[in-house]
Order: sequence, then structure tokens, then C-alpha cells
Amino acid sequence: MEAGLEQLAEAEGTTATWLKKHHLMYTAATRHPLILSIRDGSIDLDSFKRWLGQDYLFVRAFVPFVSSVLLKACRESDNNSDMEVLLSGLASLNGEIKWFKKEASKWGVVLSSIVPQKVNQDYCRFLESLMGPDVEYTVAITALWAIEVIYQQSFAHCLEEGSRTPPELAETCQRWGNEGFGQYCQSLQKIVDRRLLRATDEELKKAEVALLRVLEHEVEFWNMSQG
Repeated sequence: MEAGLEQLAEAEGTTATWLKKHHLMYTAATRHPLILSIRDGSIDLDSFKRWLGQDYLFVRAFVPFVSSVLLKACRESDNNSDMEVLLSGLASLNGEIKWFKKEASKWGVVLSSIVPQKVNQDYCRFLESLMGPDVEYTVAITALWAIEVIYQQSFAHCLEEGSRTPPELAETCQRWGNEGFGQYCQSLQKIVDRRLLRATDEELKKAEVALLRVLEHEVEFWNMSQG
């Protein structure tokens, strides 16, 4: 990390420094045309249905990944509160899967017939690559935070004043854009920043690469959903 970036990281946290450093990619992930189309009310509902089915499959693959991060925390964390934060996130995924099923039924999306597209498969394989015992807790939780904060920032944008989000999509935006989920993302970010302060140079490099990979996969996932 360059000297100027090192000083910035000490002042405001490594994650904030990285998001500034990779601002264009972060904006591409959190202000994707699909999200902007939800916000301005021009969303193609076929795109939303495509996202709904594919994201349901992704969340099912996300559960074992979050579980693996929790296991790494139990073994490697220097703070007991990490486990509580991760456990709360893991517990919420049961409700999330139920929500996807309910929402799919409302939109006539038959989840049992959804086939994962290549972009989805690639993203899930990336998650699997982070679950191995050779992947450090710091690296894995950086990826987890990145995945969660991108959704929080994306859907919160659709709830801001001046948005024209269709009423039938308000619940979707509220699920990830709500204040409680935002606080969960902040808790994850604090854990990541704490871990990165003590990380080796090699771990820092791996964690930053994990963030970049998440940003790339998220943009590709939105692209896929938009068709």
C-alpha cells in the first residue's frame, strides 16, 4: 500500500480506503443500471424475475459460505463478538430463503425449474474457493462484508427520497436497504478493519483481491439479470 493510502487507512479504516481506491468498480456494483431502473421505476419486470430466481439459487450457496466464515471465526478470531455478529447473519438467511419462496410464488417464478446461469455458477464457485481451511478468516470475512454491503448500498439507494421505486418492489428494496441490515454491514466492516490492521502484507493483498473479485461478480450478476 502506498504511503498516502497507508495513512488514510489508519485514519478511517482500510475498507473505506479500498472503496475510495476502487471507486469506479464499487459504483458499477452499487449503482448498476438494473438498480437505477428500480429506483426510477423503469425496471423491466422480466429482469427482476430473472434476478429473483438466480439470486434464490445464489443464497442457497451463500449459506454454507457464511457457515464456513463462522467456523473460521471460532478458530481464528481474537474477539468473541465476531461470532455473535456472524451468527445473527446466518440466522437471518433462513427467513431470507422463505422470503424468496414467497416472492417467487407472487411473481409466478417456479424456483424448482430455475437452472443456474454460468455467471451464477462462477460466483458460487468463487464462494466455494473461500471455504477451504487454507483461506484465512480475514480474507473470507472481507468477501462476506463486500457481498453484503453491495446489496445494502444498492437497495438502500432505491429507498432514498426522490426515488420512484414501484410499490410492488418496495418490499424487496426494504429487505436489504433497511437500517437494521445497514447496521449489520457496519458491524462486519468493523470486524474486517480490525482484522486488516493486524494482517500480514500477504493477507492484505489476498483480502483486497477478494474484494475486487466480489465487485466483478456482482456487476456480472446484475448484467445477467438484466439480460
